[in-house]
Amino acid sequence: TIPLALFFGMTAGYFGGRVDDVVFFVMSTLDSMPGILLLIVLIMLIGLWKMFSKAGIPGILALIPLVHLFFIPQVAGKPNWWGILLLVPVVNIVISILICIGVAERFGRGVGTVLGLIFLAPIFTCILGLGSAKWTPPPAAA
Repeated sequence: TIPLALFFGMTAGYFGGRVDDVVFFVMSTLDSMPGILLLIVLIMLIGLWKMFSKAGIPGILALIPLVHLFFIPQVAGKPNWWGILLLVPVVNIVISILICIGVAERFGRGVGTVLGLIFLAPIFTCILGLGSAKWTPPPAAA
């Protein structure tokens, strides 16, 4: 969701005027309805819980703030220390995209799922977690 926020922010800043008004309206509307944001977070957490479970990681770890950042790379077949890189500004954007690519690969999905994980993360985590997709471990290093 970070790339999406950056896209909207840069678009609103560059074009200003009407685009800025629309982005501001959408964000202020969402902010005024915390129930919708809570629902989006809840949907995301359910999807992450099930994704973690499919990857052999206890699902409860998806609910713990900051801790889940160190296990999401593991779901993507990457080392856990990539979680530290998710805390570094600018680097986190690149790492998030690489993790989305890895998660899609581990679940046997393609580019469409990668784009979905980047731009519509709550929906696509539920699709992977609750759907029929099977997690496969990364190939062993030679």
